[in-house]
Amino acid sequence: MDELELLKRDWKKKEHQMPKLGYDEIYKMIWKKSSSIVKWIFLISIIEFLLPHLLYLLPAMSKTIAIWKGLGLGNFLLVSNIVQYSVVLFFIFQFYKRYKEISSLDNARQLLSNILKTRRTVKYYVIFCLSLIFISYIVMAAGIYLSDNPLDAMGYNYNLDNADPTKVKTTMIATVLLLGTIVTAVMGCIYFLLYGILLKKLNKNYKELKSMEF
Repeated sequence: MDELELLKRDWKKKEHQMPKLGYDEIYKMIWKKSSSIVKWIFLISIIEFLLPHLLYLLPAMSKTIAIWKGLGLGNFLLVSNIVQYSVVLFFIFQFYKRYKEISSLDNARQLLSNILKTRRTVKYYVIFCLSLIFISYIVMAAGIYLSDNPLDAMGYNYNLDNADPTKVKTTMIATVLLLGTIVTAVMGCIYFLLYGILLKKLNKNYKELKSMEF
């Protein structure tokens, strides 16, 4: 049992003696915890934004970009990067805004409202990121389907003279879609670990505030 729960129980036992003091202490503790949680959400979103850029230093990333261009998807890659940067930076700004708002709050009802806004913002952020990942694989599958020789376009020089081109395409498309599903699922688990635990704590704070019946 954490310190907040002990303090709340003590406040309920002694509320007829000193309700004002107990209320103020519990509110300040919930406020500080909520502010800290939103701060971590903000910091994690920044790290998550910056970390993938280190991958561009790896040789494998150059090959991945070449594959996209070979499939005629260079423009999509450019547009998707612009959209991704714009939307992610917008969400990071929203997380920062929520943190600053919560850090300066002195009203319980406003804190409740801000907690709800933060939870909603994180939810939309995760949905956007996972959707963009899966859509990217769908587009790659479409590029393979529209390509006359997807293996050559992707830079793979395999001798498949006796192979049925249709079956090769079908196998490649199925592989890309399966990989996209797996990657999206794995990223969903990572997002759950990164943000789900913090949102669970934030939701607990919300319930604590509601139970105090402001």
